[in-house]
Amino acid sequence: MSSIPRKSLFPSAGDSWEIIAERELGGGGEEAVGQLQSWNLHVFMRPPAAPGSPHEHNPILPSDVIFLEPPQAA
Repeated sequence: MSSIPRKSLFPSAGDSWEIIAERELGGGGEEAVGQLQSWNLHVFMRPPAAPGSPHEHNPILPSDVIFLEPPQAA
């Protein structure tokens, strides 16, 4: 088992999947966004925020850890 931590970040306020993919993966698009979401199911599968909430249209919170690479092989 490797002890090298996965590359990750704490998002800035207002960061979306698209913004993070463009900035951190060097390109946006559905494929890059899909990769990010698959590496971050703890955020992607979060129940939606209540209507009228500041996070109603964006589930990513500044306190979330967003992984920028897949899990390491066992």
